[in-house]
Amino acid sequence: MAAKLTFTSQKERDRMVSLSTPVQQATRDNEPGCHAYCFSADPCDPLAVQVYELWEDSASLVAHFEHDNYHAMLEISSQVGFVESVNRAYLTDRNEPVYGPDFEKKTLFFK
Repeated sequence: MAAKLTFTSQKERDRMVSLSTPVQQATRDNEPGCHAYCFSADPCDPLAVQVYELWEDSASLVAHFEHDNYHAMLEISSQVGFVESVNRAYLTDRNEPVYGPDFEKKTLFFK
């Protein structure tokens, strides 16, 4: 899942990242199927947070929506100058390393 959250000011954006850090860690540590859960300040947009989540499967993501961590994140979102959220879920069934074993650039992917 990927999302872009937009805030009223850089201060509120940074406050969101700071307040959400413990919830991000708890989600990674305590929710089965969570491989990544990252809310990060966008270095190119002072009003945006980029969200990256990687879940094992659909059931894990659906369970996240019922977890206390998800509700804690909603509570944090209500405390900051949050104005927009654009969210997308992506289904990926293939992956491979970007670089070769000696860090050489690959010239072909998914052959």
